[in-house]
Order: sequence, then structure tokens, then C-alpha cells
Amino acid sequence: MVKILFVCLGNICRSPLAEGIFNHLVVKKGLQNVLISRSAGTADYHIGEPADRRTIKVARKHGIEIHHEGSQLSENDFQEYDYIVAMDHSNYLNITRHPGYISSRAVVVMMRNFDTAASDLNVPDPYFGSMDGFERVYHMLMKANEGFIEFLTEKHHLNKTSGEQ
Repeated sequence: MVKILFVCLGNICRSPLAEGIFNHLVVKKGLQNVLISRSAGTADYHIGEPADRRTIKVARKHGIEIHHEGSQLSENDFQEYDYIVAMDHSNYLNITRHPGYISSRAVVVMMRNFDTAASDLNVPDPYFGSMDGFERVYHMLMKANEGFIEFLTEKHHLNKTSGEQ
């Protein structure tokens, strides 16, 4: 089982949407026995809260249900997950400055590294913007997640039918 943790600042907009899209694609591709994900924030602003209503709305518009409770990145996450995926450079720096990173077994990557057409690796935070921003972020995360799943499938030789690596 390959375990992924998507991380943004508050864990109510980008990372729960990335997690929802990833999980949706994993089921669609029949990889639910070999890939699993969760999300967290680098800050403690929204621990225990649901995803932002606009995140839920844009996900539902595209046939994705989000069941989420906000959490904060912990030291244990660096040992539990194979990949920690940052939504932007600021989150990447916060992740790599976290005390858990020193002995991390997880590989820390930028989400948009897996979008070959991306000219900017940051997934912008739509929190203070309009619904259009959430829609743009959805499309960015969909494209990046498709590339990420392809990368994971090749890198880990994932087999959807047997559930083996």
C-alpha cells in the first residue's frame, strides 16, 4: 500500500480537494487496494472542521464527494506516509522545516510537479477569492493528480487487479 498525504495551509480548501480528487481517480482506475490518501494542514486553524463549503460544492459539481475533518501535519505523518504532497512553495518550506522532516521516510513533493503543462508549481489558495478560483484549483488538481497517479503506478509497479506492488 502506497500512502499519500496532501498538505496545504489550513486543510479546508486545496488539500481536501486534492485528496477527494485523488481518491475518486484511484477508485475509477481500480487502484483502491494499493493507493490511499489523507490530507492535513501545516497550521492548526481548522482542526476538526469540515472542508470549506466552496470546496465541497466544486467537488460535487464534478461528481466527487468529500468527507473531511481538518487536521494538522504531525511528526508521525513523516513516518506513516510514503509521499507528502505540498500545494505551494510556502507549504513545502513549512513541511521541510517541520521537526518530523529530519527523520522522514516520506518523500516531499510539489503537487504540480506532476502536471507537465504547469509553468508555476504553486496551487493558489482560493480561500479569499470567488467560486471561480475554486473551479480553477479543481482543474489544476485534477490534471496534477492524473499525472501523480501515473507516476505512482510506474514507480511502484502497481497492479490494480492483485493489489500487489
